[in-house]
Order: sequence, then structure tokens, then C-alpha cells
Amino acid sequence: MINESDLEAWEYYDEVYKYKPMNFNEYQKLAAKTAIYSSTHQVLYPALGLAGEAGEVANKVKKMIRDGNFDREGVAAELGDVLWYIAALARDLNVDMQQLAIDNLDKLYGRKARGTLGGNGDKR
Repeated sequence: MINESDLEAWEYYDEVYKYKPMNFNEYQKLAAKTAIYSSTHQVLYPALGLAGEAGEVANKVKKMIRDGNFDREGVAAELGDVLWYIAALARDLNVDMQQLAIDNLDKLYGRKARGTLGGNGDKR
């Protein structure tokens, strides 16, 4: 017999998998449905979460040095968490993720054309 949990799972499957492949804005919209933090903690919560998850990525990579083996799947899973927090923070800042990605590539390709990919400073 189908129960409430089965229906929720089907709703999740239908909602997420019908968008494959998806763009950044679609991901941002779907990810927002899983955000459970209070609106009083907008920006702060995802910014701190992003820092924490980035630290977890670094920690898994660090363990490669210590243990001599690399947990590719573990790093990939943490990168997914990083992506979620980027989507949440961008949403809280009313930033379109698709445009964010385009603007970032424009900046980097401009630096490449000027020969300033290396170095320091935001205004290279």
C-alpha cells in the first residue's frame, strides 16, 4: 500500500529528475525548497555554512596527504554541499546564479586576455 512517505519520495523524484540536465537557476530554485533556516538568519546562515562546507572539502583533501589515498566521492559530496550553500546565499542576496556564473567567466576571460590571471587583487 502507498503511504505518505512514498508520495513524498515520488514528488521529490518527479520534481528533481524531470529537470536533468538543469541550469544554475533551476538548481537554485529547487535547492531553495530544502532550506529550513529562519529568514532572520538570511545571508548569515548560508555564508557560515559555505565556509564550513569549504572547510570539509579542504579537510578531505588534506587527508590525502596524511593517509595517501584520495576520497574522490567524499570530496564530490562535499562539493555538492558547497553548491547548495552558494545557491542559498545567492538567493538571499537576490543574485541570479546563472548570471553569477556568466559574470565570473567574463571576469576570468578578461583577466586571461590581459595576462592577469595570476597575481593579487580584485581589479586585475
